[in-house]
Amino acid sequence: MKLKKKNIGIHCDLLIRHCAVLSDAWELREDQAVAIQDGKIAAIESEDQGLALQGDTVFDAAGKLLLPGFVDGHTHVCQQLLRGRTTDEYPMIWTRFLVPFESNLQPEDVGLSTRLACLEMIKAGITAFADAGGVHMDQAAEAVAESGMRAALCRSTMDMGAGIPDSMKESPAEHIRHTEDLYRAYHGSADGRVSIWCGLRQVMTCSPGLIRESAQMARNYRTGLHAHLCEHKDEVSFCLQNYKKRPAAFLDEMQALGPNLLTAHNVMLSEGDISLLAKRGVKIVHCPQANLANHGFPKTPRILEAGLSVGIGNDGASAVALDMFEQMRILKNGVLAYWGLPVFDPLVLPTRTLLLMATLGGAEALGLGDRLGKIAPGREADLILVDLRQPHLYPSQNPAHTLVACASGRDVTDVFIGGKPVMRNREVLTLDEEKILAHSASKMRAIIRRADI
Repeated sequence: MKLKKKNIGIHCDLLIRHCAVLSDAWELREDQAVAIQDGKIAAIESEDQGLALQGDTVFDAAGKLLLPGFVDGHTHVCQQLLRGRTTDEYPMIWTRFLVPFESNLQPEDVGLSTRLACLEMIKAGITAFADAGGVHMDQAAEAVAESGMRAALCRSTMDMGAGIPDSMKESPAEHIRHTEDLYRAYHGSADGRVSIWCGLRQVMTCSPGLIRESAQMARNYRTGLHAHLCEHKDEVSFCLQNYKKRPAAFLDEMQALGPNLLTAHNVMLSEGDISLLAKRGVKIVHCPQANLANHGFPKTPRILEAGLSVGIGNDGASAVALDMFEQMRILKNGVLAYWGLPVFDPLVLPTRTLLLMATLGGAEALGLGDRLGKIAPGREADLILVDLRQPHLYPSQNPAHTLVACASGRDVTDVFIGGKPVMRNREVLTLDEEKILAHSASKMRAIIRRADI
């Protein structure tokens, strides 16, 4: 990552000039230059100090704010073609829509769905994500590699449960064998951008044996483990009735709790659950829109107070846009209404904390907290540019506050992943947007016919 000294000045692969950057104190530093070498941030200098840097490629970012790429800590890329189907429906959406839909997906459906998901994410400034597990994940891995994104992928993992068709169930031995095959084929592929994790869909569809073996495999392979946890009351009730323990304590008994475990939703956590998860170093991800629409208000202030790392996830496209700005707003307003207003605490979830959740919190959840999530020398150059010179963003007395309150993914103009341009001026360079959109509608209709939903 050393900068190259040439005849005049110091050279780098890519130089982003005249951008604004938010400092660690969340103050706007204007007219900055960021040097990128070998895919990493090499230096940050102020233009008014007399720039010694030169780049093989120079990108003028005047009027734009440079941010770390957003990290979606929990999504379902295979559900992209379910968009618009699950809103205004009565429970159980899981058994009525999601299971029939996923069980009828063919390999080419998952490849197209993942490309469409990556296309949407890139255009919203999301540079990395963790997928909760689906079918035909080899196709998802191929699509991620093509897109230029980073991802932690796992297979859908279920071996029991009412309403789950036999085609979606595998024995623990089959799951481990197939996950090992996927791991050997794709872990570390695409220049290290693709990681293969072990998955636990949820405690109601995973037997104790499957949970134990999946957790053990994750330890053996030193990879991550992705699970839904305390998403809704039925899950807690199921564990109490069948195992005499709450879900977190049950997973701990199965030796699944640890720093490599990413848990999504985390709405129905007790005080004891929070303490146990903090003790084990588990990574927490909230899905604000899905949580507030279906499950309730998470104890986010208490979770943060306990020292847990918290990220944000979109939870797939069936009922939401993949937009981290929107998720930050929903989480802030929901937590303020439920936890802040009753005790007159407007700072119950500050803007700075939300921005950290959407960037560094997600990076921590993916096990990449030392590589992503900050604009600092030595970090991977996964960066986005937001156009600030717009009536809804400019001028602002506090750009960080305005960003969370007013911005959307559509304000992201440029995306770099590993120092490589992936989107320039709203045009995605790695994926054929026109072709993907053209094929998606017909694929959606075919899947809906097969699934009869």
